[in-house]
Amino acid sequence: MKILGINGSPRGSKSQTLRLVQAVLDGARSAGADVEVVDVCKLHIEYCNGCTVCYERGECVKDDDFAALYEKMCESDGIVLGSPNYIDSVTAQIKTMLDRMADAIHCQMFIGKYGCAVSTAGGSGADDVVGYLNGILQTLGANTVGGVGVVFAGDPEAIVPAEGRAYELGKRLVRAIEKKETYPEQEERHAAMLERMRTLILANKDRWHHEYDHWKAAGRLP
Repeated sequence: MKILGINGSPRGSKSQTLRLVQAVLDGARSAGADVEVVDVCKLHIEYCNGCTVCYERGECVKDDDFAALYEKMCESDGIVLGSPNYIDSVTAQIKTMLDRMADAIHCQMFIGKYGCAVSTAGGSGADDVVGYLNGILQTLGANTVGGVGVVFAGDPEAIVPAEGRAYELGKRLVRAIEKKETYPEQEERHAAMLERMRTLILANKDRWHHEYDHWKAAGRLP
């Protein structure tokens, strides 16, 4: 079992978000998973310009680090996303990565995968960022098992109990993958996304050849 952690904080080794991502991975490792952490801020990932070439060909025109990172994500059973709250949202680095994943959403590439999210904030909004990141994972087709958000509010020691919760989250992630757990509300969302994407793919089948072929091969089209 492979669990990939992606840290979106630009603070490097000083990142409190990294501490939470690492705690989740430590918990997953203790439950038997192979784990890896990626610092997305150290990668060169260019902005999506909405050219739609990936819909047609299954590959991006940008020559950067995204393709290798995306391959790691596709090879993983579980994905941990982490970002601090930067003005009520994720960091620019995480958002840039996510914006490059439109083809993955159209193809619902994370069906069968599991994930979770963590976030830190100085004053507020950590739970909102956790919810946003888990929502993205679900939009990609994954099941999410929870998250950990911590607001420091002047207390640097708040990270300590949060790390404990993150460690348990990592173990829960592994259990969910092993047991192939399902969640009724998420299943409803997945079904709605599949129908929405199916309609989109069929409407553009004469242009989006890669995506149409992917859906056909997956047995999702009549």
